[in-house]
Amino acid sequence: MRDSAEIIVSDALLEWYDRHAREMPWRIGPADRAAGMRPDPYRVWLSEVMLQQTTVAAVRDYFLRFTTRWPTVQALAAAPDEQVMGEWAGLGYYARARNLLKCARAVTQNYDGRFPDSFEALLNLPGIGPYTAAAISAIAFDRPETVLDGNVERVMARLHDIHDPLPGSKPLLKEKASALTPAIRPGDYAQAVMDLGATICTPKSPACGICPLRDPCQSRVAGTQTDLPRKTPKKPKPTRYGHVYVAQSADGAMVLERRPDKGLLGGMLGWPGSEWNDAPAERPPFPANWKMLSGEVRHTFTHFHLILRIWTTDAADHDIPEHLTVVDKHSFRPGDLPTVMRKAYDLWRGQ
Repeated sequence: MRDSAEIIVSDALLEWYDRHAREMPWRIGPADRAAGMRPDPYRVWLSEVMLQQTTVAAVRDYFLRFTTRWPTVQALAAAPDEQVMGEWAGLGYYARARNLLKCARAVTQNYDGRFPDSFEALLNLPGIGPYTAAAISAIAFDRPETVLDGNVERVMARLHDIHDPLPGSKPLLKEKASALTPAIRPGDYAQAVMDLGATICTPKSPACGICPLRDPCQSRVAGTQTDLPRKTPKKPKPTRYGHVYVAQSADGAMVLERRPDKGLLGGMLGWPGSEWNDAPAERPPFPANWKMLSGEVRHTFTHFHLILRIWTTDAADHDIPEHLTVVDKHSFRPGDLPTVMRKAYDLWRGQ
């Protein structure tokens, strides 16, 4: 049972949201929602998957391209893997793109193209974890689920002046967020608290003077708001190295290799290459007169930095091993390559 203080906080936040809600291509604003419009669960799901560990500004154009090309979950389910991976390039975390297709196909095959409306059923779909299931349940179906992203964690830590560092404090922050989640308009509330964190209760220089939760905010009273949330220091990212081999035949075909389904860039086409480690051995994909290009490719993944050296040869007179894929010049699209492989292509093209 929510107490009166919790109700006051939730009501104040919803009143603020009704006036200041951000406009987003996947969102039904509070006025339209009050008029009876309901969000499309497909668009809510797609936006939430895209927004994981990135920003609204970075996602907006990707979302518009995806929904123009594949306006329904059935259309996405029927799309070739390579096309979806190509459109995803630049968003990173390609496992999300693979799970995107798996989820779209599961919804199409098992639920007749309609997303289930409960947290538990959503959680059983490929690529949907507790946060995404809660977000879809709340935003698309108005279920009173607790949505806890980085913005919400920051708001809760400051509102309650919680100094325990993340990620260890997540259970406590979720408990506080759950206590504030209303039974009425939970979808609007979920978006309101995320908007507050993104626009007012920002990581640096929070605008406490115009915050709708200014009065009940315990960290503002204590003067600790800019110190929160605390985080356990991260270990520095290591640097790994690798070699890739770019070969083009006389008729313009490119020689590519499909990466294993599991692991980074799983299932995607890229340039044949070495392992990525501290001291990778050169591993040409077939015997040839390989020449190393000047320059290098630098790319950062979630857990490490990568530096690649690029080798090239004329592959016209060589037998290409069966495990490699030869893509003719009319079918080859650099935009379908993952970002790190496209960087290698751009370096090769420029020399």
